[in-house]
Amino acid sequence: MEHDVSDTKASGDAAPTTALRRKPVQQRSAKRVEQMLDAAAQLIDEIGYDALTTTLIAKRAGVAVGSLYQFFPDKRAVVQALTQRNLERFLGAVTERLGAVDHSHWWDVVDSMLDIYLHMHRDVPGFSKVHFGDVVDLRLLDERRDNNSVVSESLASLLTDKLNVPADQVTMPISVAVEVADALLNLAFRRSPQGDPEVVAETKHVIKLYLASRLGE
Repeated sequence: MEHDVSDTKASGDAAPTTALRRKPVQQRSAKRVEQMLDAAAQLIDEIGYDALTTTLIAKRAGVAVGSLYQFFPDKRAVVQALTQRNLERFLGAVTERLGAVDHSHWWDVVDSMLDIYLHMHRDVPGFSKVHFGDVVDLRLLDERRDNNSVVSESLASLLTDKLNVPADQVTMPISVAVEVADALLNLAFRRSPQGDPEVVAETKHVIKLYLASRLGE
C-alpha cells in the first residue's frame, strides 16, 4: 500500500499548515479539485483517515495521481482542504439560518448552530470521522491556533455581525461554549451513531443557559 512520508506527522509536533500547491483558476480545474475532495470524504467514511492514500483518492475521483499532486502535496493537504470546505459550509448554513429566522435569544441561536452541526455529522460524507480536523491534527485549520479556536472565533465574528453583540464580550463565552459542545456531542455520538437524543438535548440546555448567563437573553 502506498505510504507518503509527508503523510506522517511526528508525535507531539504541530505539523505546519499545508495549503493548495496552486489554486484552480479554470472551471474545469476547480471541478476536478472538488471531485478529489468528494472522493476523499467518501473514502474517509469507508476506510478512515489512516488508510487513506493519495492513490486511492485519485482513483476514486477518476483523475491521474499526477493531477492530484498538481494541487495537493499529500493526503493531509487534501483533508485540510476538505475540512476548510466543511467549515465554510457550516458557517454559511449558520449565516443563512440566522438571516432567515428571528433569533430573539440564545435558545434559538444554539438550536440553529447545533442542528446544523448534527445534520453535517449525520449526512455530510467524511464529516463524522474528521469533524473540523482534530482526528488529523489539532491545528489542521491553522498552524497558529487549534481547530476549536478557529471555529469559535469564526462563530464569534459571525454573531457579532448578525446579532449586534460586542466582539469583546462574545469571544470568550463562544470559545467556552464550543469546547463544552464539542465534548458533549462526542459523548452523544459515542452512545449512538446518530447522536444520542438525550445527550443532544442536554447539550443544548447547558449551552443555552451558559450563553444566556454570560451574554443576556
